[in-house]
Amino acid sequence: MKRVLLTGLFGLIAAVFGAGAIFTIHAHVTRPAPWDPAPFLETARQYDVEIRRDNWGVPHIYGPRDADVAYGLGYAHAEDDFATIQEVAIATRGKLGAVKGPDAAVTDYIVHLLQVWETVEAQYETALSEETRAVLEAYAHGINLFAALHPEKVEPGLAPMTGKDIAAGFVFKTPFFYGLDKQLMELFEPERKRSISKNPETAFLPVDEPVYPTGSNGFAIAPSRSDDGHTRLLVNSHQPYAGPVAWYEVRLKSEEGWDVAGGAFPGSPFMLHGHNRYLGWANTVNKPDLADVYVLTLNPENENQYLLDGEWKELERKEAEIKVKLFGPFYWTVTRDVFFSEHGPVLKTDHGAYAIRYAGMNELRQAEQYFRLNKARNFEEWIAAMKMQALPSINYVYGDKDGNIAYIYNAQFPDRAEGWDWQAYLPGDRSDLIWRNYLPFEEVPKLINPKSGYVFNANNTPFRATAAADNLSPAQFPAFMGIETGMTNRAFRAEELLSRDEAISAEEFAAYKYDLYYSPASKVGLTRAAILTMDLSDDEDLVAAQKHLADWNLGTDQENRHAALGVLTLQPLIMAELRGTEAPPLRQALADAVDVLMDNFGRLDPPWGELNRLRRGKVDLPLDGGPDILRAVYGGEPNDDGTLTARAGDTYIMFVEWDEDGALNSQSIHQFGSATLDEASPHFADQAPLFADMEMKPVLFEEEALEPHIAARYRPGLLPEPEAPTAPDEN
Repeated sequence: MKRVLLTGLFGLIAAVFGAGAIFTIHAHVTRPAPWDPAPFLETARQYDVEIRRDNWGVPHIYGPRDADVAYGLGYAHAEDDFATIQEVAIATRGKLGAVKGPDAAVTDYIVHLLQVWETVEAQYETALSEETRAVLEAYAHGINLFAALHPEKVEPGLAPMTGKDIAAGFVFKTPFFYGLDKQLMELFEPERKRSISKNPETAFLPVDEPVYPTGSNGFAIAPSRSDDGHTRLLVNSHQPYAGPVAWYEVRLKSEEGWDVAGGAFPGSPFMLHGHNRYLGWANTVNKPDLADVYVLTLNPENENQYLLDGEWKELERKEAEIKVKLFGPFYWTVTRDVFFSEHGPVLKTDHGAYAIRYAGMNELRQAEQYFRLNKARNFEEWIAAMKMQALPSINYVYGDKDGNIAYIYNAQFPDRAEGWDWQAYLPGDRSDLIWRNYLPFEEVPKLINPKSGYVFNANNTPFRATAAADNLSPAQFPAFMGIETGMTNRAFRAEELLSRDEAISAEEFAAYKYDLYYSPASKVGLTRAAILTMDLSDDEDLVAAQKHLADWNLGTDQENRHAALGVLTLQPLIMAELRGTEAPPLRQALADAVDVLMDNFGRLDPPWGELNRLRRGKVDLPLDGGPDILRAVYGGEPNDDGTLTARAGDTYIMFVEWDEDGALNSQSIHQFGSATLDEASPHFADQAPLFADMEMKPVLFEEEALEPHIAARYRPGLLPEPEAPTAPDEN
């Protein structure tokens, strides 16, 4: 049996790494010695921080220095989600195969291929300011304190984490948001489109398709467009409900000007989206063409040479050693050469050799830019931080107390040569096709204070982000930027709702975010119309289903008795559109939906809330909304009972506004609560009922507002000062 197992596992690794990979089996039967917590407890004396948890369990972290606050955040986040933080660190180190086995080996290889740690080691002391490094180190120290106090939770070899681990996390993950991982995996396996999973069950493992998509909504309304002269901002990222890119709510305040509230990911010491006292922003995923694949010509006499400008050049070669868990105390080590050309990382495959050049390559300043965004006090400072262009992609929707709004289609756009199809594979033998720089910030698509008084993005083209008269034109930008041109349903609905309202109230703003309809102009609307014209007369069940769909108002409210058939039929098409894959035939999609409903509910018209469920521990609640709805809910494939368990979409949401005097008010909600993993905690699912009812809770930004709601107050790692030594007895 073990021989069969070994053969299969070696085959999997060989399929990924090729026949040239070197395998060495080791037996490892002892675990590292238990941690000595004393050094980490002593490190705690360096920090002066207090964590105040409100009655929702949300940590409000206060300290004199930025580093103090970062230390408190590291500890508080580890209290709530240490397992995920640890998994992110292990993946970033390229050590996931030693924990998760052979499926994770390719992820470890990608860490080497992208030169994550070479980038960190070369630039950590120079690319990041002393202030930013202090924050990274302090956050790592906070995690280390928690790990030292709970050694049973620590994977062997993790300790201690350092600031370099945190910086490396940004280097590794940020290119994945625009899909670099999928392009790499296509080169590994050209017959299938694959990506690196960001979902909790399969985090960082290669999967054929992501189970849950990531999207997002962001709206900003200027005083001229509101009914009361207020500036309004919607922060509404769509993420998996758990895992390495699930939101964690936090409030941070130091006496050095770090004064923010919003969401962070596991392993991030910064508020990634949300607001400070003066301004705020929402992020949405964008996917312009930011990576290029070059076909290399290898020397038939020496496969480690490639042709460039008529000359043979040596590939740079490094050795990647990847440890892979086998079973019990046993692991193997896979050694594989990693190659680089002047273009970038190189993959040698059975069908050719390819080099890839991508936005974010050898970039370490992501943490620096996030920290500057956090501490910006006005639009000028915020824009100065954006001009760093350290983030490979991600849209920004902005609003502030002075009434400024903006939308930035942010990316590191390669400065490419004109006249080539940069979305196709490129010849690798011409150095003039190796771009060296990014376009300057001034050439990035952006809208700043448009006359319309509003901007929005819902993972759609930047050419439809406000009123038609104020929109950007594709003619303003070169084709080689690869700017998206598509529209999601959410974008159609945002456009329809915002454009027709000249004076948007707070109540209307919330109603637009929680809109429950598909637009007739969307993929769903057009496809439903196509189904209604199909000849299904040979199947009376499908004829009945067709008639039922004809009566659907394209809504997804809980009581809607047509949404179940509509969503089950059209969800596979929505997911295919979001993933860029081939959709199933319409007739088959309709027949499959009919089967699910009749087999499990005995009718075509169960209320949508019977199927669309929010589940967490003992909580089981009906939900409004659905896939690609502004109230976004993604449940994946139906469960065995025909229901859908929400697993992604709306997660952490914020409504932020500044009145005409610049006074701040904000509200938030999380789909579950602050206790990410602790089922025994009262905060494991305490926000779920509010979330299901599309209600919000106040952000307790001011200390006087927080004080009556403090449920716990503590200083992590606080120990009494050591006693002075006693004088020796002279007798």
